[in-house]
Amino acid sequence: MIYGIGTDVCDIRRMRETWERRGERFALKVLGPHEIEVFRTRYAKVPARGIAYLATRFSAKEAFSKAIGLGMRMPMTWRACEVVKAPSGKPEIRLHGALAEWFAARRLRAHVSVTDESDYAASFVVVETED
Repeated sequence: MIYGIGTDVCDIRRMRETWERRGERFALKVLGPHEIEVFRTRYAKVPARGIAYLATRFSAKEAFSKAIGLGMRMPMTWRACEVVKAPSGKPEIRLHGALAEWFAARRLRAHVSVTDESDYAASFVVVETED
């Protein structure tokens, strides 16, 4: 049964401007431990790919926070929610700490889709109960 649905569109140009003002501090605030490593690798190779990655993760976390009905309030935090790739390449939500406990206590499961184009990143999240 569907628990919640969330969607978000992020302007990649805005992410680039924020990165230019705040630098890695911004990425460290938004990205979890695995995501920051992927971001650094992508940014080092092609900066535009790194910024697009940051934008898709920002968008997915916004969509996830809407789907669970909390917005960005505890236990939902930027770093407690990561979007990682399964071996197949499919994006998945990985949760940490209090958010993982909150999510498991409600027996929820999340599905996420992310996409980006030259100027925009978008995400869609469906959260369902495991029953």
